[in-house]
Amino acid sequence: MPKEWILNSAINRWGLQKKKWVGAVSDEIRKCSPKTIQDWKLYYYSKVYPKEHLVDIGKRLYIKISEVMRAEIDDITEEDCVNYVINLVINRTFDGYITEKKTIYEQLQHMLNVKIEPAPDEWDRLYNVDFFIKIKDNYIGLQIKPAGYAFIPQIINERKNQEDTHKKFQQKYGGKVFYIISIKDGDKKAIYNIEVVDEIRDEIMRLNNL
Repeated sequence: MPKEWILNSAINRWGLQKKKWVGAVSDEIRKCSPKTIQDWKLYYYSKVYPKEHLVDIGKRLYIKISEVMRAEIDDITEEDCVNYVINLVINRTFDGYITEKKTIYEQLQHMLNVKIEPAPDEWDRLYNVDFFIKIKDNYIGLQIKPAGYAFIPQIINERKNQEDTHKKFQQKYGGKVFYIISIKDGDKKAIYNIEVVDEIRDEIMRLNNL
């Protein structure tokens, strides 16, 4: 298994399995419509490339692994490994978290057709507010919580603990604070409690009518 992982990583890195090297194999096998692997082998070697061509690619792959990758591996230090792990767990996780928040508030801007702005640090500390919407002289607070499904109950409990700070925000700035829970939906980010969008619309309307 480790050997296959190395071979797979190397062939993908240098693209030696791509069409320009081995032909359009998906199209060719359909043209061939083989009943057995022997049918496919005979077709490929006679119609696409001879076996010697694949042998040559295999030799190229060996050079890449035995010379290039080995030299790169020998160049890796213990410090490189430590820094990589710290960067992966701390920096990249944080960047992903911030990106998810940004993606969600951009979705909200589009849905609500209003400008959403990052809250001052003071609002984050005092009122647990990440973003705000200004309506006349009032402000609506937004708190975005990226979470997997398993953490949603924990997020909901956290919201209850923050109700006092959100009430203080409304008393001072006029608008309610809304909790937006974001989740991964395939490769995309989505709002889990989608009903909150209509609630924010109602609050915008209320403040506009004051």
